[in-house]
Amino acid sequence: MRERRRLRLGILVLVSVVLLGAVPLFFGIRTLSHDPVFDTLDELDVPGWAAVKTVDNVSGSRWCLQDCRLRERTVESERAPEETVRTYEQALTADGWRPWKVARCPEQQEKGSYTCWRRDELTLDLWVRQPTCVPPPVNGEPAVPPSPVASPAARKCAGSLVSVKVRNAIDDERTRPQPSTDPSLTGEDPYPTFTDDPLGEPTGSPS
Repeated sequence: MRERRRLRLGILVLVSVVLLGAVPLFFGIRTLSHDPVFDTLDELDVPGWAAVKTVDNVSGSRWCLQDCRLRERTVESERAPEETVRTYEQALTADGWRPWKVARCPEQQEKGSYTCWRRDELTLDLWVRQPTCVPPPVNGEPAVPPSPVASPAARKCAGSLVSVKVRNAIDDERTRPQPSTDPSLTGEDPYPTFTDDPLGEPTGSPS
């Protein structure tokens, strides 16, 4: 009887230790694998039509090991880009984000509305444009010949596409001093052009 009690007590203690260690470990792994920035984006006060379908992608390290973390979100909106832009800009402003006027925003010219924002240690790029309705051309020819009659598929292609990119400000090159093209800061020409002979006129040898 004593051996059975000891065995039961040992099993109970072992199960308790496993449960007490497994539960914190589970929540710890869950916390490390989930990015709170996406929670912040989820809390933006945008109507349902402005966030019909959401796709998230994350890359890099949260602790900036080699590459800092990059969060990317693509959202489909049921309404036109103009109305969608106003909705997202109002939501970002209400959430504490501020417009960021900086060079290389965007990195290259993009169609639609492209704006940059900052809040605390984060930067955010907001790109709203019309969705891509027609497949890209193949060998210079359109994949689907245009039709003068609007099809149901064309009507489904209405709305807009929203892309959100969030980075750590310390990893965003646009937060660093940008090189200047001011001629006064370029220094002297390392290879100056001489208009006169630097050795002067040849002198006659003594007789």
